[in-house]
Amino acid sequence: MPLLSSPIRAMAQVLFHALFAVLLGAPSLLHAATRQFSVTAPDGVTLAVQESGNPAGPAIVFIHGLLGSHMNWEAQRASPALQGYRLISYDLRGHGRSGQPGAASAYREGRRWGDDLAAVIAATGARRPVLVGWSLGGVVISNYLAVYGDTRIGGAVYVDGVIELGHPQQIKPHPAVYRDLNASALATRLDAQRAFLALCFATRPDQPTFERLLGAAAMASWDMQAAVFGLDAPLGGLAKARVPVLLLYGARDALVDADAAMALARQVNPRVTQIVYAASGHAPFAEEPERFSRDLAAFVTAAATGAPNDQVAGSAGE
Repeated sequence: MPLLSSPIRAMAQVLFHALFAVLLGAPSLLHAATRQFSVTAPDGVTLAVQESGNPAGPAIVFIHGLLGSHMNWEAQRASPALQGYRLISYDLRGHGRSGQPGAASAYREGRRWGDDLAAVIAATGARRPVLVGWSLGGVVISNYLAVYGDTRIGGAVYVDGVIELGHPQQIKPHPAVYRDLNASALATRLDAQRAFLALCFATRPDQPTFERLLGAAAMASWDMQAAVFGLDAPLGGLAKARVPVLLLYGARDALVDADAAMALARQVNPRVTQIVYAASGHAPFAEEPERFSRDLAAFVTAAATGAPNDQVAGSAGE
């Protein structure tokens, strides 16, 4: 006697095939799980790496900014526009779950940040990934390019990126905030981190998200915060880059002067192109996440075809 009657068995088969069809049509369901692992940098610092999306898709490496973590890119991991891509992120040294060396040189020497990125690319086996660097992440990209050049990457996106630390026209003045980020009193430092994080957004995220970001900021190394503004940012690699480079900035950025940063980048490399989000502040990927993810997908796709840089930016800006 069969375990299921014919009508029930038929219904079960229909449901099975329907579920299978849904899975085939929804890469987000197939690739939703995030793989977490660690990579060791050349100087021994352990880097926490995260990967999701389509493991066979074009690779994107996301690099967060000061006091951030891989959580900055949650909207991109969840975006339908990016589910066909291999999405890789990591916590910068001194941030999140990555190692926190105590020596100031571990943060002031730009080569170390570039070496970290190279180690992540090598360990993941990412083939010609597009690098996406937010704020301080732009300095990381510049340091990578200065040492390794652009032969192993498919392109780079500076998202409200700092082109050169300490440049008087690029960093908007908030002396009290930056001073208190290195205060010895914990309460003062935490208040400064809250103020700094608030300056990242023209449109502030919901409260639970903001609180998680505050928690990540509080985890950041005090040694890193004291040393990072002395980080060197050589521009020779950016100047020589032949891969597509996109500058994507928010016009309402309260931390970085978008016009000055983009002007310096164009002076260094006239081939770079730009997109400006009129309604966004320092974090357009969080403030206009759907638009950002679509533009990033268009850029990565166009860059993979070997399209000229102006055509790459044109496709991304539509």
